[in-house]
Amino acid sequence: MRARLIQSIRSFFIQQDFLEVETPVRIPSPAPEEHIEAIASGSWFLQTSPELCMKRLLAAGYPRIFQICKCFRADERGEKHLPEFTMLEWYVVQFDYRALMDQCEAMLLAAFRSVGYPDITWQNKKINLVAPWERITVADAFARYSPVNLTETLNRNNFDEILVQYVEPRLGINHPTFLYDYPAEMAALARIKKSDPSVAERFELYIGGLELANGFSELTDAAEQRQRFEKASGTRAAKNWQCYPVSEKFLTALEHLPPSAGIALGIDRTMMLLADTMQIDDITAFTPEAL
Repeated sequence: MRARLIQSIRSFFIQQDFLEVETPVRIPSPAPEEHIEAIASGSWFLQTSPELCMKRLLAAGYPRIFQICKCFRADERGEKHLPEFTMLEWYVVQFDYRALMDQCEAMLLAAFRSVGYPDITWQNKKINLVAPWERITVADAFARYSPVNLTETLNRNNFDEILVQYVEPRLGINHPTFLYDYPAEMAALARIKKSDPSVAERFELYIGGLELANGFSELTDAAEQRQRFEKASGTRAAKNWQCYPVSEKFLTALEHLPPSAGIALGIDRTMMLLADTMQIDDITAFTPEAL
């Protein structure tokens, strides 16, 4: 099943005139994100995502690229997490996050049908995959599912806690759901929305309460991205977490990046969905403990 899923994903992108690329797994510096820990490899690091190198390829003139690769993150082991996992990432120039949501929906529908899943039963609940999939803003989702609204949650600095406890379990239960327009404080490498600077043009896809993908319109302002990296590094330093060198070559390339959008989708999580299991170990041939 896993091989067929990957084959169908690859077929979709090739038919859409994407170029499949390979980027280094071992890199001098990952993006400094608050909740992602890289695994050291000598004085360098194993990639937590191929994002930085793939954006350098976009900036070099490759307009539609995808990659299926291994990624690594420290301190990630649980029912839904492995320290080594398989990621699909793709990027498109002259796209924004709304167009990317549409493309993500089309890709998964094609892949699911190809492996014999026109619908999905997840934990005894049938999920209707018929397009269009639901789209809801973060603010509306908090208003609908959380006992605390988004503004109050941000003021209390417990966004992640409320999201995981109250909002995520309600997303994508009957129909796949795109949760979009994240608070600007959580933009990371995403572009801020011009019509509403309080939010970033970022989304996540949920099916059956399971987060599968994270995508956004790309920030193309190198100076602003440097400021965000410095802020994230300062936060990490204040918590005595590993700090990473600034990727100067990425920031230089960012100056030439055209308007683009990109997304990362977890292959292992998608397999969990198709296998109707809550345990990532069930879809993995070799867990860390089995090696």
